[in-house]
Amino acid sequence: MIGDVFTWLTDWSHWTDTRFDTGIITQLLAHIRFCAMALAIAMVIALPLGLFIGHTNRGRWLVGAANALRALPTVGVLVLLTVIISPQFQGRTDTGFLIPTVIVLVLLAVPPILANTFAGVQNVDPGVRDAASGMGMTGPQVLFRVELPISLPLIFSGVRSAALQLIATATVASYLPLGGLGRFIYDGLAQQDYPQMIGGGVLVAALALLTDLVLSTVQRYVVSRGITGRYSTKQVGAPDPRLAVVTEAEGARA
Repeated sequence: MIGDVFTWLTDWSHWTDTRFDTGIITQLLAHIRFCAMALAIAMVIALPLGLFIGHTNRGRWLVGAANALRALPTVGVLVLLTVIISPQFQGRTDTGFLIPTVIVLVLLAVPPILANTFAGVQNVDPGVRDAASGMGMTGPQVLFRVELPISLPLIFSGVRSAALQLIATATVASYLPLGGLGRFIYDGLAQQDYPQMIGGGVLVAALALLTDLVLSTVQRYVVSRGITGRYSTKQVGAPDPRLAVVTEAEGARA
């Protein structure tokens, strides 16, 4: 079986077949498109909301409500939204199927991003906040120059978690006539073509690993080394790296 899966994955005709849009490259790009759209929309919704709730400590119930979305049955919600939305679109267009799919994926991606953003801001040391306020920073300056940089590791963790969940769950798009890597899993199961089905699963797992590697690399270069602790801490009496964020922010404001 492993040999058959390897043969299916290495058959170049499976990668480039565009006659019926069944090639791996075509379905891979469709899968990435669904995930990228949903992740972008979820970040636009969850990041500002998480920063606001964490900074003001208002609306904390929204975090719990968002976490409750995790319990929704993905396929059931997808079918329900498709029944409601798809009849509104006529003609040769996949918009009636694309909108329900993206909505379902956004509902899946918002909770981890919102929860981690909120937790990241809430876990900032109160002493650091007081030091920033004592330097004359306003509320928004404290949020964007102190709390946000310090909470970036947790925020990235939420984004990475959301991205992996999206890649795994976006296979349900193939339940509708949209394509994606789930196409190989559904078609392989229907045709009892198990090398194709397992190969589709391998492709989804490989895409998830590659995405996590890319996001972790971005995180490494975006998050301050003073926050991650990649600076040497062997010096006796070295200052708290979190205070360096406040100092840098104050210097930039000046």
